[in-house]
Amino acid sequence: MANIQSAIKRARQNDARNAHNAKLVSEMRTAKKRFETAVAEGADNQQELFNQAAKAIDQAASKNLIHNNKAARDKSRLAQKLNK
Repeated sequence: MANIQSAIKRARQNDARNAHNAKLVSEMRTAKKRFETAVAEGADNQQELFNQAAKAIDQAASKNLIHNNKAARDKSRLAQKLNK
């Protein structure tokens, strides 16, 4: 455990940021799964769910939680499923 006050604060900040980042990544994965489930079931709101998933992917990429190429690859795969 850190003894210096600044190191204690830094550890506290890292914990908070890690929790926030994990939440954003989890929300992104959930949005992708919701869309894929809707496509599999042939739901009517596929376009809306695609937009939500793409937005979540873009937000994660903009915050460097995922790589930009992974974001593009994921969005491309979702778009292919939408257009089938």
